[in-house]
Amino acid sequence: MSTSEAAGVTARGGVERASADSVGARLRARREAQGVSLRQFARQLDVSASFISQLETGKARPSVATLYSICAALDMSIDELFASSVGVDGAAPDAERTASVLTGGVRDVLLRSWGASGEEPTSSPLVSPRERRSLVLDSGVVWQRLTASNHALSDFMFVRYDVGGSSTSDGRLIRHSGTEYGYVISGELEVTLGFETYRMGAGDSISFDSEVPHRLVNVGDVPVEAIWFDLHQAHRSP
Repeated sequence: MSTSEAAGVTARGGVERASADSVGARLRARREAQGVSLRQFARQLDVSASFISQLETGKARPSVATLYSICAALDMSIDELFASSVGVDGAAPDAERTASVLTGGVRDVLLRSWGASGEEPTSSPLVSPRERRSLVLDSGVVWQRLTASNHALSDFMFVRYDVGGSSTSDGRLIRHSGTEYGYVISGELEVTLGFETYRMGAGDSISFDSEVPHRLVNVGDVPVEAIWFDLHQAHRSP
């Protein structure tokens, strides 16, 4: 099985439920640690309280746009939300640590598991397809982290957009701090940047300021697979 095929199997296999559950648990733990009520948080994001409740219990998934809004509101990095790795057979190799993350406060667990430096301990910089940490989002989008440890200032990811999948389900454009670099492996990805639209095919690459309103959508008839690198600002807003 090729690397691309293995990534596709992982994205479509046991990762899905684990990602939804763990993302919700991480968000709830951070919200509660900050003393913000569910209704307060919903008003802050301009969404319904029922949606936040469904998100935190794993019954709903955020879109890419909503995820960025949530992380900004809770002062979290995307890296903190990646679920433990799940193999092609649906098993989580680090199930014990996953359980501790799901039942404890995010900040405390990260400090205990990763150390004061915030870096997850690892014996090797190599990451195989079955070891990737994954996020399954709304609108047919899957992100898989390609690094063995946490990097606060960047995200290096394998991304998959199902047919019709997009970064926003309602067609609106999003913006956030940082710079994005993308390389399409297969499929057709349409990237809207402000008033311009670009269609990317296999072998095409792109880079842009994430502050520019943008949207990504699969406009082809096969899933899009790509490599994406997000470079964040060195200093986050207080």
